[in-house]
Amino acid sequence: MNGRQQNERIIFGLKVRQLRQKAALSFSDFAARTGMSVSYLNEIEKGKKFPKEDKIEIIAAALKVPSGDLLSAELPPALAPVEDLLQSNFLNELPLDLFGVELTKVVEMIAAAPSRVGAFISTLVDLSRNYTLAEENFYFGALRAYLEMHNNYFEELEDAAEDFTKKYKIPAGRAVEVDRLRGILEEVFNYAIEDGGLDGIPELKKIRSVYLPEKKKLLLNSSLSDMQRAFQFAKELGFNYLKLKDRALTSSLIRVNTFEEVLSHFKAGYFAAALLMNRETLVKDLDSFFSKPAWDGEALMNLMKKYEASPEMLFQRMTNLLPKYLGLKDIFLLRFIHNAATDSFKMDRELHLNRRHRPHGTRAGEHYCRRWLSYSLLSDLQKMQASGKFAGTIMGAQRSRYFDTPDEYLCFTIARPASSAQNVSVTLGILVDPGMETTVKFLQDASISRKVVNTTCERCPIKNCAERVAPPDIFAEKESRKEIQKALERLRDNR
Repeated sequence: MNGRQQNERIIFGLKVRQLRQKAALSFSDFAARTGMSVSYLNEIEKGKKFPKEDKIEIIAAALKVPSGDLLSAELPPALAPVEDLLQSNFLNELPLDLFGVELTKVVEMIAAAPSRVGAFISTLVDLSRNYTLAEENFYFGALRAYLEMHNNYFEELEDAAEDFTKKYKIPAGRAVEVDRLRGILEEVFNYAIEDGGLDGIPELKKIRSVYLPEKKKLLLNSSLSDMQRAFQFAKELGFNYLKLKDRALTSSLIRVNTFEEVLSHFKAGYFAAALLMNRETLVKDLDSFFSKPAWDGEALMNLMKKYEASPEMLFQRMTNLLPKYLGLKDIFLLRFIHNAATDSFKMDRELHLNRRHRPHGTRAGEHYCRRWLSYSLLSDLQKMQASGKFAGTIMGAQRSRYFDTPDEYLCFTIARPASSAQNVSVTLGILVDPGMETTVKFLQDASISRKVVNTTCERCPIKNCAERVAPPDIFAEKESRKEIQKALERLRDNR
């Protein structure tokens, strides 16, 4: 049933509910007057069912109103905010079903106290119409919440990747040959793959691939490495093997049309990573890594080489598998981009598992704490590049204790060049807890640096901080308000 029909059911049910309550009729009284069951009337009020014409007449007579009033799309003034919300399509754009939430229940909850939530609803509608965030940011935010709700582990996608591996006899436990993936796309799924198919189109020089469904043709950017080509092929295999129809034609989402499109690209990407980094063998490798008595960054680098994986893919797979298989549940993942020309930093990826961790995105214009390894490694990499020294991928570990709290994170960071003008760092943080040492044998390794960190310079009261790049203006403002409040209390006590 389409959105308009659903909205009609909801509005009809809200009217019936309000009129029944206004007449002080219980459900049993209402059922007696109409000759309908309590359960059926309850379904009507919840917007799940819409009665036929003859029953509408009976309901209207029982409520002593014309049937036309019930069928009108207009709501009484008390329910006007709900009408605005439904007409704005704001709730219909939310992927509520993924979170086990029914739209009718949301509206029912709102309608139960319209006078108290009217202003809040109006704000939501204004945000949906006028807020400057692009719609796709809203969809990606919903996807991130969905991943966090499931601890970023999806058994059905892992199983699908393993089934594919067995069906097409792909060796597990080592890098998958890019030509093998290409061959399956061409021979099994009838793809025509054109290397350099995007060359000569300047507007598409940053796009890795474009799929033309009419010809089943995949156009590749000639600048792709074997690692990047393998992921593009594996992702296309995911679209086909999982039978995902809603998708964009570009490798990454340039413009989002629906949330289903975002979800399809996530599923295909998850499948690709699981295909390239087999669950069973990677869990064994990770268990071996964390069982080492001393921190060994080279071991993580070797894992990337073994599976020919990027830092993002390795850490992403770790967020998939660590909670379920190694019991490391409290994890965050952050990615920062450093623009060398402007010396500016931007967080462009964020994921939190099992709880909302203290390291998180911040308001525009604030300066993230430079004590985090995410930043210091990027600074180190830039200095190495400027001096002409080795400037490839570098890695480090840090125990980061959040200022004035007991929260401490074991952080692994990998920094690498992303382009001639940008470097990227990816950080995986694991909350340190009393039982962690049984899994992470090198937790107490003295070679792992320890730092007291915070969120941003503007909010940080740490004094004499050598890494500070902006004054603590927001913290000072909060402290000033506290002092004003104390002065007002003293004034009141003394009068």
